[in-house]
Amino acid sequence: MKKIEEMIKKQVYDLLEKEEIKCFIGFEKGQLPFYSPPAFITEAGQIERLIWDDFCGANLSKYLLNAVVKPGEKIGLAAKGCDSRGILRLIQDNQVKRENLIILGVPCRGMKDVSNLTVEDNFNQLPTMEKCLACTNPNPVIYDFLLDEKVEANPQKRFLKVEEVEKLTLDDKYAFWSGEFEKCIRCYACRNICPACNCRSCYLEQHRVGWHGKAVELAENANYILTRAIHVAGRCIECGECERVCPAELSLSTINKKIIKDINSLFGEYNAGVNLEDKQPLCYYHSDDPDEFR
Repeated sequence: MKKIEEMIKKQVYDLLEKEEIKCFIGFEKGQLPFYSPPAFITEAGQIERLIWDDFCGANLSKYLLNAVVKPGEKIGLAAKGCDSRGILRLIQDNQVKRENLIILGVPCRGMKDVSNLTVEDNFNQLPTMEKCLACTNPNPVIYDFLLDEKVEANPQKRFLKVEEVEKLTLDDKYAFWSGEFEKCIRCYACRNICPACNCRSCYLEQHRVGWHGKAVELAENANYILTRAIHVAGRCIECGECERVCPAELSLSTINKKIIKDINSLFGEYNAGVNLEDKQPLCYYHSDDPDEFR
């Protein structure tokens, strides 16, 4: 990964020196050895802050929503497969413009899982993040510069949890999801991190009676979680960020992937944020669409 880090630094230095970008969004080392938060580099002299290691698991694409770009200015970004799908999703939703971006694509071999880290753990022996094991697109799908050789996808666990829940009885499914929804503390971290949750004005901030209750209890939690899941249906890029940042450790990816699995079953195989020209199956009507609801 040191090789990739040096390539990122060199590329970013050149882009900033030539004033081809206003800012670069990458990663830097945090206060802890297993913590690599986002970095925002605006000057060539700051490039030594940039790193690339096993803990660059966050999806950087959502930060583009807050980028203020004047005519002629561009933003640089380091993009793994999931980051690039998030970028493409934002472009398709008309939230960012492709011509305002310079994307450094980095094929991803999986990031380390620190969710159950103990003081005795060896950082080099930490397991790979579960979301990475289920990744269908470890290689960037959109980029200006590719900084490493592409890797082979092996998403054997993509729908593993979904299939486990599908095998439960109705009563057991209700008990499982009720237990999940009850844990929610309504911090909205899942919404804030999600590239597909990119509305500039969210219904959660609207105070119209009947739209959404504020009580942290089972019915309201279920209403929020399921409303958000349906909102991103056909647009979820499977980056797993919602589940990664959830302080209550809800199985949010399982909900999203169940919807993806059903969409694929009904309308054919579709992966959101992979092809700029693809049309979302829930946004267009075709005469041969299934109509089992009649």
